[in-house]
Amino acid sequence: MELLYGIITISFLGGLRLRKAHEVEFQLYGDDMQFVEIMLDPGESVVAEAGAMMYMSEGIVMDTVFGDGSDADAKKGFMDKMLGAGKRVLTGESLFMTMFTNKAYEKKAVAFAAPYPGKIIAKDLGDLGGQLICQRDSFLCAARGIQIEIAFQKNIGAGLFGGEGFIMQRLVGDGLAFMHAGGTIIEKELASGELLKLDTGCLVAMTPSVNYNVEFVGDVKSAFFGGEGLFLATLRGPGHVWLQSIPFSRFASKIYAAAKKSGSSKGKGESSLLGGIGIGDLFGKD
Repeated sequence: MELLYGIITISFLGGLRLRKAHEVEFQLYGDDMQFVEIMLDPGESVVAEAGAMMYMSEGIVMDTVFGDGSDADAKKGFMDKMLGAGKRVLTGESLFMTMFTNKAYEKKAVAFAAPYPGKIIAKDLGDLGGQLICQRDSFLCAARGIQIEIAFQKNIGAGLFGGEGFIMQRLVGDGLAFMHAGGTIIEKELASGELLKLDTGCLVAMTPSVNYNVEFVGDVKSAFFGGEGLFLATLRGPGHVWLQSIPFSRFASKIYAAAKKSGSSKGKGESSLLGGIGIGDLFGKD
């Protein structure tokens, strides 16, 4: 079992960097089906997508909130919070978020599980310039103080034909955020002007300095018979990008196609040794 351990601390770069987000410790468990355990000091909180929690210690209090629970969100009125929650629906996320706060007098743990096979990425936004753009379903949880906003694609072509659509998520703050993506995750640093082409669904996250666009493959024959689709995403540096080897949409479509094929070949294929009688048929099941 793979075990990763991390502690987010205050850094000294020409003076004290005052951090607004809560500082948390964490451990990553597992390999292909990971979960993250977050240790909270008394009074510390973490926010997560509804339904992501795996377990929590006694003393952790769970509360459902509009918005992201950050200081900027706390200053908003009720209508502004409703508007922010409505924007979250546009990104395909739940209307509510869940906040977990340690109300005990000692350190306590709360854990969040990945929703499908892949990897969990832990990033300190303070080390990335305070912002990160990610695909709309990749956010898992974050230290309280991280603002979770929507980011519109400025390029209409990227919005219409990109694998992530017109709307992505923007994470803003100076604390720790966790994202999840499918398969194996790779981080690449693009130099100024450096171009990277990829499948539109393989982008997980990027720093705001990266220019994202979508271009037509150009060769119709390759597009229709090569299996790569009509469009490719283009990322131009400078900046950092994170890519996933298996987008969830591709993973789900493969399972659906296999299940459909298996259903259409009932009594055939794997059951040929039984003279066309399926294994399920022996037990009176489909």
